Amino acid sequence: DGKIYDAYVIYPKNHTSEANFVEYFVYQIMPDILESKCGYKLCIYGRDIYPGEDTASAIEKRMQKSRRLIILLTHQLINCKEHAYDQHIALYNTLIQSDTKMILLEMETIGTYEKLQESLKFIIKQQGTVKWKEKHTVCPQSSNSKFWKQVRYHMPPRLKFS
Repeated sequence: DGKIYDAYVIYPKNHTSEANFVEYFVYQIMPDILESKCGYKLCIYGRDIYPGEDTASAIEKRMQKSRRLIILLTHQLINCKEHAYDQHIALYNTLIQSDTKMILLEMETIGTYEKLQESLKFIIKQQGTVKWKEKHTVCPQSSNSKFWKQVRYHMPPRLKFS
């Protein structure tokens, strides 16, 4: 299908104590579970987009080469006045072009979703979210936990090469 990545990961990039866990989750836990244990290939901003690249076009190209878009929903992401460029592109690809499916990971209890932009509310209404129920622990979950099983359910099927 011409895709290189199974998923492009979108997460808040501000440096707060809340973001420390999110960054740990994005750079340590997700690759450990989804890449090492499950065999998926993730594209993570800051790891797979290189210094010196035009950030905007690099983000667009990586998303086009991804089978899924994963957004980590946090209060920080929701309360941010300027939505990140990658979030705008992801919503456009999902809602307008309908060529990429989105997986929403609710990293903390969001509540009523009233502060979310309408496009995210629409996607949540259509497909729901996968809720992270673990306390912010240093120890990542088992890849067989309910959370990771739900994430894998929404991921593309693993391609078998003969």
